[in-house]
Order: sequence, then structure tokens, then C-alpha cells
Amino acid sequence: LNTAHCFVIIRWNIISCDTITFSYKLRIIRIEKLQKSASKIFHIHNIILDRTGKGQHRHIIAFLTQEIAVAIIELLAEAGIKLTAMKRTLLVPSRNFPVELLFLRDDDIPESVASGTSDIGIVGLNEVLEKNKNVSIIRNLGFSKCRLSLAIPAAVDYQGLQWFHGKKIATSYPNILRRFLHENHINADIHVITGSVEISPGIGLSDAIFDIVSSGSTLVSNNLAEVEVVMQSEALLIGNRNLSPRKRAILEELLFRIEAVKAAENKKYVLMNVPTDKVQDVVDVLPGAKSPTIMPLATEGWSSIHTVVDEKSFWEIISRLKELGAQGILVMPIEKMIL
Repeated sequence: LNTAHCFVIIRWNIISCDTITFSYKLRIIRIEKLQKSASKIFHIHNIILDRTGKGQHRHIIAFLTQEIAVAIIELLAEAGIKLTAMKRTLLVPSRNFPVELLFLRDDDIPESVASGTSDIGIVGLNEVLEKNKNVSIIRNLGFSKCRLSLAIPAAVDYQGLQWFHGKKIATSYPNILRRFLHENHINADIHVITGSVEISPGIGLSDAIFDIVSSGSTLVSNNLAEVEVVMQSEALLIGNRNLSPRKRAILEELLFRIEAVKAAENKKYVLMNVPTDKVQDVVDVLPGAKSPTIMPLATEGWSSIHTVVDEKSFWEIISRLKELGAQGILVMPIEKMIL
């Protein structure tokens, strides 16, 4: 599992009533650790008690991931969704929002969402295309960016895609690779393995690999060279196509919060004092300033301008602002933006 992608699935937690009530069911979770071959499997027996006191039993099989979904947890926290302690737990309820988080292997998430076991999921585009399940793509999330690429031994003199004719390619993404090879009229042998793809050429298992690449350091450490980028990938929010109206209402609330967080990314709130006769010149310089706030200062002939700019853009225009007489420039982070 490439550490560029950490994943989580969310299942709504709803109690039936006349109006939408964001309340919680009591959950008693018993985790029994099982051992099968070299895989760590946790069998979760989940007892749900609703307001009527009738118990519902649900069994979930999940593989323990090796990395915690840091970016996802941070995003939910910034959206005001608080989680209970997650130590040794794969099913995590929220304390203040009607969702539960279920941690699964990334390649199991599309099927879980498509089947309705979970309502929405956060997973890489690569897994969505590889599994080709009937799910809806709700939103790009902008993190866990990587690419799927073909790589060969660094010592090989690569002249183009025709090199792969008749070669054996090791991959965990056979469907995406098969489509790519077909589109480019390449006849190659696809060897499917589920982990440590990058060592395959070194041990004689394959001539090349097709795998996730982030920084490329793993390829370099295994004496491989990236020669063809097949697709770009990033984390997506996907959903089941048959959500009930109540679940859609909760999803809309979650999306509203996520949009507010994402809109504020890399944005800064900028305040500055400028000579009144230079206000229009400064406004013309500010990128994307639809209508900045302009207020007169107590000192005659001076005004204050408040606006929101991209952090990168700000550093590109700071010299120009100073040339126009801007002083006392304050730059502050923005947590949320409701557009």
C-alpha cells in the first residue's frame, strides 16, 4: 500500500423519526484478533441498540491498514467533526456528527460503497478506475496526489512504448494497465502482485512495473526509472448511488463543511493602510479582489484595505504594493470561507 494514499469510509448513523435528528445509537464493539497467513485481520462484531432497545447485529471484515489516514482526519477535524479515540479500532463514531468512520484497505472501498455497506468513501481515483464499481464521484479532495506510471530498470536504453512489446509487467492495477496497453496496441504479459511491486525486476519476476509513484524515491532506491506516466490520481469523495433523502441531507451538510475548509486553503486575509489617492491603484494590483473592503482611517488622507488573496499571489505582488505606498501590511490565516 503506497503511503501517498490513506483511506477511510464513512457510514451515516441515522435514527428513524418524523424529523431529521442527528442523534447517536449506542454501539458496543468487540474486536477479536484473528490470524490468517501473514495478513492481520480484525473481525468486528458490532451490536447496535436503537431507541426501542432492539438489538441489531452486524459483522464487518476489514484489513488493518498500516498508516492512519492523517489527511482525512485533519480534514474532518477542520470541518468540526470530532472523533472518538481510535486506538486499535477500525470503526470510529463521531461525537458530534451522525457518521461513523470505517477503516478498510483502499482496494475494498469502492465495492463497500457500491454495495451500500458504506454510504460514502474517500479513496484514490486509481482505485475507483481499477475496480470500476457503480459509484458516483462527488468531489476531488486535492490531497494524496500521485500518479500511475510505467518504470523499467534504470540501465535500459528506453526508446518508447514499443519497448514493452513482449515484456512482462508487474502491477497491482491490471485493469488500468490492460486498457492502456490496448489503447496503444502493445502486447505485453501482465503479472499481478499485491505488494512490493518495485522489487519485481530486481528479482527477475518481471521486466518492468506499473505502480503508484509519488516522489519517485522508491523507484530510485530500486534502480528503476519512470518512463511513462499513464494517469494522475488524488483522493476523491465517492458515494453510493442510492442514498436515501435523509442520508443525502447529511451528505449535503458534510459537503458544505468540506467546501468551507477547502475554499480557505492557501488563502490569506490581508489588511493594509494605503494613501487614499492610491486606493484604486492598489485594488487594481490585488489579484482576484472582487470587491475589497475599504475604510477611512482616523488620519486624514489614509484608508485601510481588507481583502483575501492566495498566499502565492501575495508574495508576487508585495513589492508593487509597497511601491504604491502600502504600509502596516498584516497577513492572517483563514480557517473557513463560506462562499
